[in-house]
Amino acid sequence: MPELPDVTVYVEALEKRIAGERMAGIRLASPFVLRTLTPPPGSFAGRRVDTLRRVGKRIVWGFEGDLWLSIHLMIAGRLHWRKPGAKPSGKGGLAAFDFEQGTLTLDEVSKKKRASLHLLAGPEAWRELDPGGIEPLEVGLEEFGATLTKRNHTLKRALTDPTLFSGIGNAYSG
Repeated sequence: MPELPDVTVYVEALEKRIAGERMAGIRLASPFVLRTLTPPPGSFAGRRVDTLRRVGKRIVWGFEGDLWLSIHLMIAGRLHWRKPGAKPSGKGGLAAFDFEQGTLTLDEVSKKKRASLHLLAGPEAWRELDPGGIEPLEVGLEEFGATLTKRNHTLKRALTDPTLFSGIGNAYSG
């Protein structure tokens, strides 16, 4: 269940593999994973990955030319680093992101296809996907407590509300 710590580990691993590298292209095995129409996937070919970050439970890649790619793994989505040109795996394969030194595949082991890929253009366009919750590991106890009691929610509902807390989901809520 990819959430804050898991997504952070994915970002750290991706920084080692693709930061500063040029993407050769995006191959979609399932059209349903792509949730945006513009910019088209082909516009990312040949562009260098400048930034990798976590935004809530999303993995966001920033490319030269103000292009952004966001992956939300949901419950059953996984990323796998494979040899160059590798195909997305069987029924669960959703997309492949090709680089000179390898291919990153996006797979989802679930009948319910919930993982998503957003392609965005413009300075800080990724902010459109940010629900705005605070970073729970970056604030003090006072701000955490104030945010926790901001709305009349149960503890679990408050912790899993992305407009209150960034990156916490059901697995770590209680």
